[in-house]
Amino acid sequence: MTNPRPVPGRRPVLGHSVALLRDPLKFFTSLPQHGEVVKIHLAPLPVHVVTTPELAWQVLATDAGKFDKGLVFDKMRPLFGDGLATSNGELNRRQRRLVMPAFGRTRIAGYAEHTMTKLAGELASSWHPGEVVQFDRLMQDLVLTIAGQTLFSTALGDEALAEIRRSIPVMLKYVLVRAFSPAFVEKLPIPPNRRFDAAAARLREVIGETVVAARETGADHGDLLSMLLLARDEDTGEGMSDGQVHDEVITILTTGAETTAVALAWFFHELGQHPDVERRFHAEVDEVLDGRAARFEDLPDLGYTHQIVAEIVRRTPPLILMRRAREDVELGGVAIPAGSEVAVSQHTLHRDPRWFPEPDRFDPDRWAPGRAAELPKGAYIPFGAGARLCPGHVFAPTEIGIVAATIGARWRLVPVPGRKVYAQIKATMQPNRLPMTVVPRRT
Repeated sequence: MTNPRPVPGRRPVLGHSVALLRDPLKFFTSLPQHGEVVKIHLAPLPVHVVTTPELAWQVLATDAGKFDKGLVFDKMRPLFGDGLATSNGELNRRQRRLVMPAFGRTRIAGYAEHTMTKLAGELASSWHPGEVVQFDRLMQDLVLTIAGQTLFSTALGDEALAEIRRSIPVMLKYVLVRAFSPAFVEKLPIPPNRRFDAAAARLREVIGETVVAARETGADHGDLLSMLLLARDEDTGEGMSDGQVHDEVITILTTGAETTAVALAWFFHELGQHPDVERRFHAEVDEVLDGRAARFEDLPDLGYTHQIVAEIVRRTPPLILMRRAREDVELGGVAIPAGSEVAVSQHTLHRDPRWFPEPDRFDPDRWAPGRAAELPKGAYIPFGAGARLCPGHVFAPTEIGIVAATIGARWRLVPVPGRKVYAQIKATMQPNRLPMTVVPRRT
């Protein structure tokens, strides 16, 4: 057995938090040079980071039962409660059995027909030639509206939808600093903490009221909330309490919406930077859609669009997945004691030139038919892996594909000259700002 290699640059008390928060992408992509299992410090807390696909797969899939959720999820428990993102053990397995049917293919096809296609088409119809739009904000609002309408029927969810649009962007703005700061920082009465706590409290209150109202009606409104309320465990026949439903709704809203909105923003930004990719994308949507909004059944014919989506998701995944060892475990010849924090960084894996040559280059052809099969397990894990694979791993690419194709069938999004666009690492890799000019493709 060997010891994990310490990563240079640790500071007293703060550990590696300063370097991580200053430039998370640079920090995590540098880790493989120090070893397959390295030790970093988030403030005073030591964390073992695995840097190879094989070890990532071991943590997330092969030996998943030896790990619980880790530090970041502990920090988010005041918001998520015991939803799938934070729960462990039998509770997590039970909740997954109850939640997953809501994300089955038939249900997603219904969400696509009644919500995704409709709202994407309405947005595309609202623009005027030459108009400059704040595209990143529009995508955030669109995705939150899709999430809200998927979760709540209009009659129940108007107030909830308004609060979702108001509060979730506030929480996502501060979530990374909160997650990687020492525990005492989140208790300080500073403006970021006050804003985060106030937004979380408002959202939890309005979601709780909506869940109670939906339970009292006893009706199936055809939305995801109804499915959660009516779900029954096959083993016990029991359903979820109002509190459990509330926690799952908060989890679905907060974890899914931001990653999808960010992917859509970068999708059109990259098209604007790569005219050859844009031409191929437009040729495909013209052939398949002929100017109309995309539908669920169109997705199998939008192969190049999906290659772009996969490349965007490779480049802009969540920053890190945290686990905590439930027992002593060996990773790459390193003994990890029970109770230790272990991390898998999708950024580390997705930017490793061993699996993705010239990793900073935007290249949808990495995902040409058959090429993904050449990757080792664990090299590409935007939605995690194993028994805790994100429930939205089909929902999100479906939504991105439908929205992108619907917009692309009618418009070009042209970058505004002189506006520098760069990634801000918050909960995800958000663009700092993304003004774009809408140019009609059809007259």
